Amino acid sequence: MKTSLDHLPQSKRQELAYVVDMLREGFAAAIRKKNSSRYRSEQILKIILFGSYARGDWVEDPVGRYFSDYDILVILSNDYVTDGAEFWMKTEAKLLDELAEGTKLRTQVSPIYHSIEDVNAQLRLGRYFFMDIVRDGIVLFEEPDHPLAEPQPLSPEQALKETQDYYDQWFESAVTFLKTSQVVRGMDRPKEAAFLLHQAAERFYHCLFLVRTLYSPKTHNLNRLRSQTEQLEPRLAAVWPGESKFERRCYELLRGAYVNARYSRHYRITPEELA
Repeated sequence: MKTSLDHLPQSKRQELAYVVDMLREGFAAAIRKKNSSRYRSEQILKIILFGSYARGDWVEDPVGRYFSDYDILVILSNDYVTDGAEFWMKTEAKLLDELAEGTKLRTQVSPIYHSIEDVNAQLRLGRYFFMDIVRDGIVLFEEPDHPLAEPQPLSPEQALKETQDYYDQWFESAVTFLKTSQVVRGMDRPKEAAFLLHQAAERFYHCLFLVRTLYSPKTHNLNRLRSQTEQLEPRLAAVWPGESKFERRCYELLRGAYVNARYSRHYRITPEELA
């Protein structure tokens, strides 16, 4: 795999070095808090930059309010240390704080976490997403003696079969949630309608990702799903209008509906915003 960041400005290279340090320090801190001895030998084996910053086609568009993320694959020694809530939530919160401060980090970071066993299994199964990372990705950090498996491309017939199966499952599910949201909206239950609409949007994103790459990130975060799917299909950036404060608020209400519409008594969405 590639290791050079020479195509990036110096400021971006410094940011990525800082991101690598934060990821490693955050994981080490999470491991130190564990009492079980089984965690002591766990490691980050590789940190890989992929996506637009690896390829060199990143976007920074202040007028259109669109900025590419740093897409980062963190490969770990075992699957049980890939859990985001248990091992990575504090690190991601710190990255967001640094982004808000804007001194050491000015680009959103979108990390995903997989064990080396999982990544190698995905490569052997011909998953396009991981094959593209091997082809285009840039290694930012790695421990020695942990090679990735040789990718095994699927035949066109195998790829079509898997793609069709994913489409049949996820598109139908998304449409069902969308229709149910419309029914619940007619019952004057806006919070439940917003949650169901979030689920529809999430499933449409997963459907696209699975159809195009035979993989989808394990997340309910619409921002992360947006970032990665818009790289696959740039026309999706126009789905969410954001020219006015009202339009931006509507998206934020939808994005927050996954948790807040179900559990927060303070969540409010008007009929106009829901429409």
